[in-house]
Amino acid sequence: MKKKLTTGAILTLAIFAATTILAADGKALYDQHCAKCHGADGKGNTKMGQKLGAKDYSKAKTWDSLTDAAALKAVKEGLKDKEGKVLMKPTDGVNDAEAKAAVEHMKTLKK
Repeated sequence: MKKKLTTGAILTLAIFAATTILAADGKALYDQHCAKCHGADGKGNTKMGQKLGAKDYSKAKTWDSLTDAAALKAVKEGLKDKEGKVLMKPTDGVNDAEAKAAVEHMKTLKK
């Protein structure tokens, strides 16, 4: 019985640690690749963000019209306007798990 409880406790701690690490990595990736346009607060009030019309990710309303799949695609593949002008370059060297972690961090900016 003790062995089962110990294994369960270890598994729970491992999952918690992995989630915490991914969250930290998501923030680090966001800070490195996204904040220069979207801002540390996600509002898009940076010089570049205002020039490109970056959305305000601190607003819940912005997230209402954005799916996780679309956010992940934008992080991985970039974003173009209707005329094909690049608004956001793809985030080079980021795998699917890292992109997901960055998007999950962005969701924490929502007020």
